Amino acid sequence: MIDKKQARLRRARKSRAKIAELKTVRLCVNRTNAHIYAQIISPCGGKVLAAASTLEADVKKTLPNGGNRAAASAVGKLIAERARTAGVETVAFDRSGFQYHGRVQALAEAARENGLKF
Repeated sequence: MIDKKQARLRRARKSRAKIAELKTVRLCVNRTNAHIYAQIISPCGGKVLAAASTLEADVKKTLPNGGNRAAASAVGKLIAERARTAGVETVAFDRSGFQYHGRVQALAEAARENGLKF
């Protein structure tokens, strides 16, 4: 029987294979119980163009908790701004096998509202 983490990684592998066919920049999201992380990764997969997380000092100062929807939307806004400065406008959303619900959804919606297209 597959445990929860292996099932998530299997789902992530399937979605990343589809994204690799597109040969586009991807917005990769990872979440833990306490924090959420986002990276803009180049099409070859070898270079991180922009990154944001709830562990950064400026985000940590404004939010008391890094594991809620408010923190996720703050990271979404921040990653969209950093993507624009890196010259990235359109991305493929890689949710890393997590459900598009809750914090992952809040991050995606905030990134869209701040100019990132996917």
